[in-house]
Amino acid sequence: MTSLRQIVPAVAIAAGLSLASSLAAHAQGTIKIGEINSYKAQPAFLEPYKKGMELALEQVNAAGGVNGKKLELIIRDDNANPGDAVRAAEELLSREKVDVLAGSFLSHIGLALTDFAKQKKMFFLAGEPLTDKIVWANGNRYTFRLRTSTYMQVAMLVPEAAKMKKKRWAIVYPNYEYGQSAVASFKTLLKAAQPDVEFVAEQAPPLGKLDAGSVVQALADAKPDAVFNVLFGADLLKFVREGNTRGLFKDREVVSLLTGEPEYLDPLKDETPNGWVVTGYPWYGIQTPEHKAFFLAYHAKYQDYPRLGSVVGYALIHSLAEGMKKAKSSDTEKLITAFRGLKVVTPFGPVVYRPEDHQSTMGAFVGKTKNDNGKGTMVDYVFIDGAKVLPSAAEVKKLRPAD
Repeated sequence: MTSLRQIVPAVAIAAGLSLASSLAAHAQGTIKIGEINSYKAQPAFLEPYKKGMELALEQVNAAGGVNGKKLELIIRDDNANPGDAVRAAEELLSREKVDVLAGSFLSHIGLALTDFAKQKKMFFLAGEPLTDKIVWANGNRYTFRLRTSTYMQVAMLVPEAAKMKKKRWAIVYPNYEYGQSAVASFKTLLKAAQPDVEFVAEQAPPLGKLDAGSVVQALADAKPDAVFNVLFGADLLKFVREGNTRGLFKDREVVSLLTGEPEYLDPLKDETPNGWVVTGYPWYGIQTPEHKAFFLAYHAKYQDYPRLGSVVGYALIHSLAEGMKKAKSSDTEKLITAFRGLKVVTPFGPVVYRPEDHQSTMGAFVGKTKNDNGKGTMVDYVFIDGAKVLPSAAEVKKLRPAD
C-alpha cells in the first residue's frame, strides 16, 4: 500500500511541474488584442474590416508574431451603444486580461472608449470612428486613431466644392457626432475659401431612420445650387433613390462624404448618380506596390475584392504589431512612447502617427461617381496625403488638452 508520505511529495512535484509548465506557456503565450465594434449594426463596413484584421493577424503570426508571441484577437460587439461598448471593454480587461484595446466604428462609441481608455490608463487604437474630438478636444495620451478623420476628408473635398462657385448650399447629415463634426468642418472651411457662401437648408435625420421623402423635399424646396451630403449606408441608398425620383440632383452639384467607398457605392447599382464629388476607395485602379501586395493576399484568401473596411482592419493590426515591435512590449506606457512618431506601411502607403495629436497621416481618394452600365464606380480620382490636410503642431496645441 502506498503511504501518505509517498503521496505528498509526488503531489508537490506534480504541482510544481504544472506551475512551471503554466508559467512557461504564459511566457511564450499570446498578446491579446481586445476589439470592440458595431458588427451587427454596420455589417457593410465591418464584415470586410474583420476580414482585413484576420488577414493581417495571419501574416504577422506566420512571420513569427511579435516579440516572440503570437497575436490573439478577442472580439466583442457593442450593439451600436456606448454603454454596451464600455461594458464590453470592462469585460475584456477584467476577464480576458487583454493587453490593448482597439476598434470602434461609430463616432460617439469611439468617444466613449476614448474616455474609458483614459480612466483605465489603457492603450486604445481607434480604427474607424471619424470624429475629430477623438484626437483633439477629447484627446488623451492613451488614445491613437488610424483612419482619415472628418476634418481631413472635408478638407480634401472643400477645394473641389469651392471650384464649383456655387453660392447656395443645402446640407444633409446623420444627427450624431460624426455628422455634426463633418458639417461643422465643411461650413468653416468652405466659408474661409468662399466667403459669400450661404447655407440655405439643413436636414439632420437620426442615424438609420431617414424619412427620405420629407428630407429630399425640404432640400428641394430651398432651391439650393449645390448639396453637401454626409449620409451613408442604408440612409444613403434611400436618399439617392428619393433624390433621383424627385429630381433633387438634376442640374445640381453634389459633394458627398464617404460615398465612393465600395461598401456604400456598390449597393446603389443602376441608381448611382453621375458626377458627385466624393471620398472613397477605387480598389480596381490603385497600382502602388503596397496596394497590389495587399489586394493579391486579400483576394487569394477570400476570393473577393477588398472594401475600405478591409484596408482599415488590415492596417489596424499591422499598426499594433509594429508599435509593439518598436516598444519591445505591449505595456501601455511603452506603447504610447513607441506610437508617437510610429511609421507603418499600409495598403495606401506609409503613414505616421503624429506625436502632437496621435492622428495617423493615412490619406484618402477624392474623385467623382460614375454610373458605368449599372455599376457605381469612382473616376477622375486622386490620392491626397493625410499629412497635407492636418493642422500644424502649433494649431493642435490650441485644439487638444495637454497630456
